Amino acid sequence: MKFLVDAQLPRRLCDWLRENGHDVVHTFDLDLGNRTPDLEIIRIADRDRRIVVTKDDDFVQSFLLRNSPQRLMLIASGNIGNAELERLIVAALPTIVEAFETASYIEINRKSLIIHE
Repeated sequence: MKFLVDAQLPRRLCDWLRENGHDVVHTFDLDLGNRTPDLEIIRIADRDRRIVVTKDDDFVQSFLLRNSPQRLMLIASGNIGNAELERLIVAALPTIVEAFETASYIEINRKSLIIHE
């Protein structure tokens, strides 16, 4: 699976996903780094068939209004430490991978994983 991790999430998230066999890019690695505008992040993700991983509600609004980005994973955990974020992602990763076989938008919070069909 291919992911593009947004600026407000730690680069360490990329490492966790890579350790589990996924192709991951962080916005920090893009030409404009963490200053890359949302529209460019969406363009890159859609072009490269990546799932945008974000905490930013602007991507949700764009997805709901324009179906762009084409695939989205919202981290809706509020302020959370890196260790807790890692625990959430690693525990949910098999379900996330399976869900993205058919779903385009997934939301993960501290208590659940919501698959929007």
